[in-house]
Amino acid sequence: MSADRRAEDAGDGPEDRPVGVLVVDDQRLVREGIASLLGIQPGITVVGTAVDGADAVDRALALAPDVVLMDVRMPRMDGVEAVGVLRGRAPGCRVVMLTTFDDEEYVVHALRAGASGYLLKDLPARELAEAVRLAAAGVAQFDPLAVQRLAAALARPSPAVTADRGDTVPRSAGGLTDREVQVLRLVARGATNREIAVALHLSEGTVKNHLSRILTRLGLRDRTHAAVHARDHGLI
Repeated sequence: MSADRRAEDAGDGPEDRPVGVLVVDDQRLVREGIASLLGIQPGITVVGTAVDGADAVDRALALAPDVVLMDVRMPRMDGVEAVGVLRGRAPGCRVVMLTTFDDEEYVVHALRAGASGYLLKDLPARELAEAVRLAAAGVAQFDPLAVQRLAAALARPSPAVTADRGDTVPRSAGGLTDREVQVLRLVARGATNREIAVALHLSEGTVKNHLSRILTRLGLRDRTHAAVHARDHGLI
């Protein structure tokens, strides 16, 4: 009997092999940290890493991972767009968003694109590993906060994302997303991060992430300049 046949008889089938994972994040320290933590978890093999959505598509097609852990906001191609591409080109690959953003808008867009779950980066390594195994088995994984955001979106009668004063957010505002425009408007009105978090039903960490993205996208130095920009461009 051949060695290959003996391995098969011993139960070395597809269900026994480790789950192959591709880790995608534009921050090197985060990317390598997640890969290292997952690499020592039982039943998981990190097959590679990628630096953005476009790189993730290329690497996923070349490496055929079972699960892709995908950041949401990245340069060149963001995670949501990459999910849509992979859904068409590698339908057997499960993509789970792993991000610091618990924003309703991102949760809804990621699920619409075909993501198999939405998790936050503060998840303990052991729980993340279990989520990866379950995702590979076809069980969608969601952080409790992501579930709350999704429930809020489903409960809203209109699909349009509205600002705190009730009017529809402009779709074109210097490349900002709807939620970023909402945050910018509140910054311009002098609201603190905590006040913005309460008004928009977000965590303070998410507000800080949004503000950081706003400053980067618009080339601004601080929230004062952001407030001036909002006034100059008629956003308030």
